[in-house]
This record gives sequence, C-alpha cells and structure tokens, in this order.
Amino acid sequence: MEAKDTEKIRTAFFYVVLVTVTLAFFYMLKTFFFAIFWAAVIAILFSPLYRRLHGWTSAPNLSASLVLVVIVLLIILPAVLVGTLLVGESLMLYDSIDSGPLGVKLKIFLIGIKNHPFLDRLHIDEALLTQKIADIAKGVTNFIVATLSNLTQNTFVFIVKFGVMLYALYFFIRDGKRFVGALGRMLPIGDARGRRLFERFAATARATLKVTVIIGGLQGALGGILFFVTGIEGALIWGLLMIFFSVIPGIGCSIVWAPAGVILLATGHLWEGITILAVGVFVISMVDNLLRPILLGRDVQMHALLIFLSTLGGIAVFGVSGFILGPILAALLLAVWEMHGESQAEEDPAPEKTPG
Repeated sequence: MEAKDTEKIRTAFFYVVLVTVTLAFFYMLKTFFFAIFWAAVIAILFSPLYRRLHGWTSAPNLSASLVLVVIVLLIILPAVLVGTLLVGESLMLYDSIDSGPLGVKLKIFLIGIKNHPFLDRLHIDEALLTQKIADIAKGVTNFIVATLSNLTQNTFVFIVKFGVMLYALYFFIRDGKRFVGALGRMLPIGDARGRRLFERFAATARATLKVTVIIGGLQGALGGILFFVTGIEGALIWGLLMIFFSVIPGIGCSIVWAPAGVILLATGHLWEGITILAVGVFVISMVDNLLRPILLGRDVQMHALLIFLSTLGGIAVFGVSGFILGPILAALLLAVWEMHGESQAEEDPAPEKTPG
C-alpha cells in the first residue's frame, strides 16, 4: 500500500473519530441543551453591562459575579414569583369556565350568536360550540399549569438544570468572547465566517428578546390591567398570553383582546367591551407599531413572513424556547446561504463582454 493511500485512510479514520466523539458529546449534553442555550442567550443580552463593569473594575470575576446578581434580581426572581401566581390563577380560571361567571358569559354570548337573524340560518349547535370553546379555554389553562408543573415536578432534575444554567451563564459572561474566538478557529468554515454566524446569532437573539421583553411586556401589562379593570377573570393569565402572542408579527396580542371585547359587547357589557376594543386599537397596538421598527432596526434582516413561520415552527418543535430558537435558526440559514452565494460568485466570475 502506498504512503499516499495510507495517509488518506488515516485522515478518513480521524474524521470518523472526530464526528463520532463530537456527536457523542452533544448527545451526552442533550438533557441540558435548553439550560445552556438560555445561558448563552442571556449572556449575549447582558454582555454590554459586563464590558462596562469590567472597564471600571478590571476584575473579570467580580464583574461577572455582579452581572449574575443583576440577572437573578431582574429575571429569575420575578419569573419564579409570576410562575407561582400563574399556577394558582390558572386553576381558578379553569374552575370558572364550568360554573363561574366566565362560563355564564360564554353561554350568553353563544345564545346571542344563535339567535342572530343572519346566523340563525347556520343552525349552530349551541351545546357543541359551547363545549368546544370551553375545551379551548381549558386547554390554555392546562398548558400553563402543565408547563410550569413540568419544570418543577422533578425537583432534583430542575435544580440540576437550573444550576447548570447559572454555572454556564457565569462563564459565558466572563469568557464568552474567548469561547467565540476558539469556536471560530475550530470550525472548518473559517474564522471570518464563524464570526459572521455568531454575529447573526447574537443580533437575532438580542432583537427577539428586546421585542419580547419590552413590547410584549408593555402589551401584556397594559392588557392585564385592562382586563382587571373591566372585570375579566384571570387577568394575569391573559396578560401572559398577550406577551406570548406579541412575538408573532402581524397578529400579536390582538388575538386575545379583540375576541374578549367582542364577547363583552355581545353579552351586553357595553362599556367594558368598548373600553377593551378602544384601548386595544389605540394603545396596545400602537405600542407594537411604534416600538417594533425602532427595536428591531437592522438587527433582524428577515421578511415578516419568515419571522412569522420560524416563530410558529420553533414553538411547535422546541416548545416555549422556540419563540427565540426558531428565528435564530432562520437567521443562520439565511447567513449560510448568503455565504454560499458569495462563494459561488467568487468561483464563477461574470463572463467578459465581447465587442459586438
């Protein structure tokens, strides 16, 4: 066997070992995927604060620790508090659908629809429609309770994942720039392309979180207060759903407040319905229309349709984390194809024009 053939076999075997070990490593860490993912995303979001603190203190460990304390106070503790309140309110709302005021309003609304002169010809089955709408509302509350319960039902696993996230977050904050440089050197796509992919990842994650936290937070808070003032049960849950739906461009949280306003008008609650629809159109929707272009800017260079599809697809595949993971994958896909197009343009230069 020639030396060249032996070298090819060794090279092929090396890459087989490389791929096998890499896949085995990622398979080993699959349980902690979302913990590590969210640690990376939060580290990207707070990296400017770390750079500023590091510039003042010149102590990376102290700066990273201070940023971690800020993250715990601003994100983690409020999330735990809201989650605890949501579980209790979801259970109350679930019971209210069957025998409480919410169920009564729903039945009145459906009777009004059935007796409407234009809709009477459709022969709507009131009992069946009531059951279907109640099932949808119960499904929403069940989803919230089940999601929050799944996070904590296995206390040991939850504590381990939470600890992994905090531990990884600390090092991502302190050594994130070094990690990115090392990853760019190891990837066979080149350092420049590696940096470009990371920049697209960071820009998309940062922009998506800004939109969710600022726009979604404002809309959810306004919607929750609006529902509380107008006497709708489960205002906290509906506010959370508005935050959730705010990530979907074009639809947003109108999918929550618009039906609520229509149902209140149809059941004779005129001032409540008018208030919800007016505030929804002229205040809540304006928050999205005014702030979204400012916050997104040029960070997310994607068509609204692609953002819409990647958000829904991400949620369907990855669960709650998909609202940010979906757009990130779409942004990386676009970046890879852009680099492929640039490579093709370099390899196939435009033909020279011949004099005619």
